[in-house]
Amino acid sequence: MAQPTYRPGSKEDFDRLYQSNYQRLYATAVVLLRDPAAAEDCIQDAFVHAFKAWGRWKQDAPAEAWLYRIALNTVTSWRRRERIREAGELVRRLGRPPEHLDQSPVDQLDLIRGLRGLPVKQAAVIVLRHLHGYSNREIAATLGIPEGTVASRLVAGKLRLRALLEDDRKIDGMNTSRDACVPSDR
Repeated sequence: MAQPTYRPGSKEDFDRLYQSNYQRLYATAVVLLRDPAAAEDCIQDAFVHAFKAWGRWKQDAPAEAWLYRIALNTVTSWRRRERIREAGELVRRLGRPPEHLDQSPVDQLDLIRGLRGLPVKQAAVIVLRHLHGYSNREIAATLGIPEGTVASRLVAGKLRLRALLEDDRKIDGMNTSRDACVPSDR
């Protein structure tokens, strides 16, 4: 499938870019931020920033990759600000998760909670790889980092995610399976 072509500074092309990428960017931000309203704010801020810089976009990377980079930077900044504000809230939330949740949706909820517990850079590569299906090369182009960095973030993120999920299961008294909720690397 050929990549769409965009002209820097073209309002019509930016509108197409917005229409074709908003939902995926929003879904990624929801997973990373755990707050749909904050995700929407971040993605709107990212699009405003991108629109202001649209005339200066250099076509050295696909427009979608450029846009993802802006959105992920916006999400990262938001999470940093929230961590500072929520230090006290974090202490209150360390309690035991509710026991009344069903097993099948819990696995998905556990995965999302686990992703939220990862550093943004690790969570981003896992989401881009396993939820959106990007290859390491595509992720590298999107984030503007070497493929080796993508691979190391995937490995580190999966190990950390696995540990988080196992810790949650031990707390809940559930059966701990090493690969129950961790996406495979196919």
